Amino acid sequence: MEENEKALLEAVFGESSESEDSDHCHQNQSEDSSNNSEKNPSWEPVRGINGLWLCRDFLSPQEQFSLLSAIEKEGWFSEASHNQAMRFGNLPEWATELSHSIREVVLFSDYVSERMDSVTCDGESKACILPSEILWREPLFDQLILNVYQPGEGICPHVDLMRFEDGIAIVSLESSCIMHFTHVDDTEACESGREGRDQSPMTNLPVYLNPGSLVLMSGEARYLWKHEINRKPGFQMWVGQEIDQKRRTSITLRKLCKTE
Repeated sequence: MEENEKALLEAVFGESSESEDSDHCHQNQSEDSSNNSEKNPSWEPVRGINGLWLCRDFLSPQEQFSLLSAIEKEGWFSEASHNQAMRFGNLPEWATELSHSIREVVLFSDYVSERMDSVTCDGESKACILPSEILWREPLFDQLILNVYQPGEGICPHVDLMRFEDGIAIVSLESSCIMHFTHVDDTEACESGREGRDQSPMTNLPVYLNPGSLVLMSGEARYLWKHEINRKPGFQMWVGQEIDQKRRTSITLRKLCKTE
């Protein structure tokens, strides 16, 4: 267990010198706690995709470590062949707390990135990150899917199943990656050999996801855009550089549609 915790620490904070003493460690943790209480996460809309929002500083390094530790204690990935876990209904306590944090960061983040344009909803003039009917539903999420990806592993282009309601959250941990978005009409046109919307080539919008970031998808982003993560060599490029891939953990939270 001690070795696992050390590996998790190194995954989040990087390797540390053995000469660092425990007092220094406690000091850093105190500084993290102080910074957490003062942090004000910022949101930015992804241009070109209505309903797609990104919060890059959702979780601090210490919060990421705590979350990874809670996941490790579940024992879901004790065998190397296990790389996915799903839960429905009553979620683990850490997942419920994560859901509460998502609601809070939407409600109380009073700063929006300068990239913010005039995206609004519910007839309000303020920025709309999640429509009120999604934000105030109870519970906000009742389905969890947890994936662990090794370097080179990713997800194919897809739109989440219609058995889930609008409003999907994705939290990224451990490794950075590029998530690509393509419009449903464009991908279908490409597969059939015809041109996409407005006779234009297929649009592929890359979004950089750093460890601790949060993505929210609703409306068009949830239903009309496919998302994928291709981690094969040459596909994870950002600002002309290929990302150094490591193990990546992804937490997806959704809400099941009501059944009659």
